[in-house]
Amino acid sequence: MKANRILFVAQEIVPFTVSNETSERCRHLPQDVQEMGHETRTFMPKWGDINERRNQLHEVIRLSGMNIIISDTDHPLIIKVASLQMARMQIYFIENDDYFSHLRISEPDLLQPGFADNDERAIFFSRGVLETVKKLRWTPDVIHIHGWIGALIGLYVKVLYKDEPTFRNSKIVLSLYDAPFAEPFRDDLLSRITTRNMDAFDAGDIKEPFTYTTFMKLALRFADGLIIETENPDAEVVDYARQLGLPVLEYPQENYAAACNDFYELVAANAE
Repeated sequence: MKANRILFVAQEIVPFTVSNETSERCRHLPQDVQEMGHETRTFMPKWGDINERRNQLHEVIRLSGMNIIISDTDHPLIIKVASLQMARMQIYFIENDDYFSHLRISEPDLLQPGFADNDERAIFFSRGVLETVKKLRWTPDVIHIHGWIGALIGLYVKVLYKDEPTFRNSKIVLSLYDAPFAEPFRDDLLSRITTRNMDAFDAGDIKEPFTYTTFMKLALRFADGLIIETENPDAEVVDYARQLGLPVLEYPQENYAAACNDFYELVAANAE
């Protein structure tokens, strides 16, 4: 299988959020890969510090309007889009008042104690991205996930959407950064992940407490490759990827976009 269509799932992207290594990489990698001849789509949360007027966001009515149920509670999904004209790219935003609109990604509070609903935030975002891609009728060959916010996408692709034609052949690449949480997720994370009509999934040796390390290891069980994006990655997570036999792209990458492009092809070829 060739990696022709790449879906990028980002936690933050400049110029919509503050400039840092993650947001800069997530801004330029999709453009660089697109210029290599691939089709791309890019998603991120619509955080509260994103200025809609300045960035010219507008709602996509045909993609909005559904609810995502988490723990028997309905949460409305709103999709907005903005264009990066010079890059000839569109960025899709997942919006929800409960999980994103009141939070500022530019402030460090999100990873500090007190944000016990980060588990539901990741669940909502991951499912929101996949439901929207389904509506777009666009079938990604590789889904490249940057950051913890989309880490559950691989699990949902391979369990909840395993019979969905849109994702039947999609391979999951997970980028590992160094932004751990200050406190664990709630102990009932696995039950929160499960939805109606979803088969049981094999969490293996992953169990509470659900720390950042445990959460990323769970994500790796449903991934097809790992990219190390930091000089000081979580060694336990990297070791776990190797135990699972996943291909790993080491840090640093001399030509980041070209290295990622080659890695997508490797992951696609290994999965055949």
